Amino acid sequence: MTGLGTLHILLVDDNANMRSIMAAMLKSVGVGRISEAENRNQAFELAHSHAIDIAIVDFRMEPVDGVALTRLLRDETISPHPYLPIIMMTGHSERSRVTEARDAGVTEFVTKPVVISDLMKKIEAVILRPRAFVRTETFFGPDRRRTIMLDYEGPFRRESDLQPSLATFNLS
Repeated sequence: MTGLGTLHILLVDDNANMRSIMAAMLKSVGVGRISEAENRNQAFELAHSHAIDIAIVDFRMEPVDGVALTRLLRDETISPHPYLPIIMMTGHSERSRVTEARDAGVTEFVTKPVVISDLMKKIEAVILRPRAFVRTETFFGPDRRRTIMLDYEGPFRRESDLQPSLATFNLS
């Protein structure tokens, strides 16, 4: 992927060694600018004072985790860029963690140890195939649906959705 030299990536991890490894990986593929933060407050300050293109955030940080940071960055009342693409990274990829991150508004998810080809696929996805954002009473973030069903003609898309049957309608 060309054009990475114009990107400004915010790297958030409370582990300085991990930030150093990630920064080296990003520089090796030509990312132009990298800002580093070790916690939520530093990350939020950098998001306010710089034009960040993508945030790469660790899931497990102290004292506030990456999910809480994601929710803060998605809060339109205080965030400078609630539509910021956020790639969550973690060494623990259990379904519950992925779901929690997704429900907080994370755009993409990558597992540690991070392989540069996997990270590049996620960066490419947020740049070349950005997802529309969805707002409901309980969620604001990228559309969680990754497939488009061209033959779809109804309000429900999941098998678990209860669809009303014709028998429940009074046709008289």
